[in-house]
Amino acid sequence: MNITFIGGGNMAGAIIGGLLTRGYAAGALRVVEIAPAARQRLEQQFGVRTYAAVSPEAVDSDCIVCAVKPQQVREAAIALKPLLSRQLVISIAAGIRATDLSRWLGGYQKLARAMPNTPALVGAGCTGLYALPGVGGEDRSRVDAILGAVGSTLWLEREEQLDAVTAVSGSGPAYVFYFIEALQQAAQELGIDPAAARQLALGTFSGAVKLAADASEDLATLRARVTSKGGTTERAIACMDADQIRARIVTAVRAAAQRSRELGVEFGRD
Repeated sequence: MNITFIGGGNMAGAIIGGLLTRGYAAGALRVVEIAPAARQRLEQQFGVRTYAAVSPEAVDSDCIVCAVKPQQVREAAIALKPLLSRQLVISIAAGIRATDLSRWLGGYQKLARAMPNTPALVGAGCTGLYALPGVGGEDRSRVDAILGAVGSTLWLEREEQLDAVTAVSGSGPAYVFYFIEALQQAAQELGIDPAAARQLALGTFSGAVKLAADASEDLATLRARVTSKGGTTERAIACMDADQIRARIVTAVRAAAQRSRELGVEFGRD
């Protein structure tokens, strides 16, 4: 499978690195990137061919991954439009609806959308996927292979569900970092030095996530096991419940999903 990336930023680099780790040949990968310094970096780091602009040679591939910023997708689509025939097009640009991208490509239907998150940069991403009806089983497998190179994938039945994916897993790493920051701050205020506070916060979070991932019980059961009656954890949870922390997190994620829907409308305008 030959793959062309339109845009050579961090996420494209992460996917390229993941593909190479999984045995893909560098010669099967191409990148269109307008910045000379970025092209040089990609060539040196990965050994892939790079191009300064979209051209017939650059997009003579089985798959084209659109990895430019959302506000640049329409311009990239205009350049791609006359060069498409059989290629599968995968967009990882947040907020760009498949219907809008299809329209910019002259009604092209072999389109899929992917919403990866930043842990993909370390091979631990979680990516939501959606494809137009014109994408068959073989092409879906190709999408899985490409995005699966940087973590887990999840297929969605409806495109609008990607707004929820954006709000939960796309923005989610920031929520996690926010909570870890708070744990670290609390540890420091309780007399732990900054380096040790960071170690405690990160180790606690990563350990709890591993425990949850490996357990057969639900999260509520795992939480209850830590929360002894009359103990320290019960006091902390009661404090959070009094401040409606859970409800506020749900409200925040809903706000992020709403913003994702708004951006889809804004980016989709001609």
